[in-house]
Amino acid sequence: MRKNRKFWAALIIFSLTGQIAWVVENMYFNVFIYKMFRASASDIALMVTASAVAATLTTILMGALSDRIGKRKIFMCAGYIAWGISIISFALIRADVISSLFGAVTGAASVGITLVIIMDCVMTFFGSTANDAAYNAWLTDSTDTGNRGAAEGINSMMPLISILVVFGGFMGFDLDRASSWTTIYCIIGGLVLLIGILGFFLVEEPAVPSPDSLGYFPTILYGFRPDVIRKNVSLYLSMAAFIVFNTAIQVYMPYLIIYYEQTLGMADYVLIMAPAIILAAVVTFFYGRLVDRFGFRKTVLPAMFLLMLGFILLYLVPSRIPAEGLSMKIPVFIGSLLMMSGYLSGMAAFGTQLRNYTPEHMAGRFQGLRILSQVLIPGIIGPQIGAWVLRDAPTVANSDGTVSFLPSADIFLAALIVLAVVVIALIIRLLRTKGQNA
Repeated sequence: MRKNRKFWAALIIFSLTGQIAWVVENMYFNVFIYKMFRASASDIALMVTASAVAATLTTILMGALSDRIGKRKIFMCAGYIAWGISIISFALIRADVISSLFGAVTGAASVGITLVIIMDCVMTFFGSTANDAAYNAWLTDSTDTGNRGAAEGINSMMPLISILVVFGGFMGFDLDRASSWTTIYCIIGGLVLLIGILGFFLVEEPAVPSPDSLGYFPTILYGFRPDVIRKNVSLYLSMAAFIVFNTAIQVYMPYLIIYYEQTLGMADYVLIMAPAIILAAVVTFFYGRLVDRFGFRKTVLPAMFLLMLGFILLYLVPSRIPAEGLSMKIPVFIGSLLMMSGYLSGMAAFGTQLRNYTPEHMAGRFQGLRILSQVLIPGIIGPQIGAWVLRDAPTVANSDGTVSFLPSADIFLAALIVLAVVVIALIIRLLRTKGQNA
């Protein structure tokens, strides 16, 4: 299936913009409530879990609805517009406004954290409708086994590019000031809104057959039926491995920026991470083509080993091998490069595998299962493991009398242990199915 330039432009624009919005949520909402409302590790874990539940339920319900209606474009474009508006609404959640209404700093902080968690779920509803359900179903419908790895390679590198864009854009802001967050939310929300409008002119509706005889609710439950699972064993085994892989990522990801900035004292972490992000994006782009050429079974384990090496290095330096200054930053840079390259290359391999095994013309109803394996279960288990690991983390006193925790490198060791489970399972599965399309 040869695709035109309009398709590739839509893929890049919608994928990048969506990932920019998700990066702000996944990596900077944690920083936002940490800096503005002195959130604890448990607060952050609760927010990630609530958002994961909202994302999964939304994707299951709206993915099935898009299958029933037989349309992807309207859900993508209208969803991006609503998503942008919901992001802009975060500019209204300010500590000074809440303090004037509720008085005490600690009480205002609790209210602020609660409001952010609630609005995060609202924003996730629109984002998951537009991106997780509609965009991903559109991408599956618009590609085939001949170009899916290339498309997934581009799709998988967008999280890294979006991190680079967000890091670079945030450099000019003092994130300890509420006014900076107001500006950030207005800019990001406005961008997402504009892309939604542009999509009405750019996105081409893929050919989706008329809805089958199933009703809406049977369509929702379709992927959970035992007979469907038996017919698609490879798909569900791949999802099981994907769950453990993403759980390892969620052990450390909610605390990563806080670890760099607060624990390591790397105020210039953006300048250090930018080259690692660029190199990892290049690796991911070409890795997607390798997945097309060699398949899942030959490309998934190298990605896992890259990720494991990154975890090991980030755990050792400077936690177990003391280092300061440049002698600390270089190993952290290399570890971060390996970690990000392995993570995104693994996403490309798993993403292609899941799309290849998704039954034809049923992409919408299976997006909820993909999000369940990518977001819900990992988003519940991973951050809780991280919070448990950080239960005795050291704290620092803030100028307003509150305290903040400092994440330790133990989150990388915990992530390594979880990842080892899926690596062992993959090795066993690939050895048992040698010569087959596992």
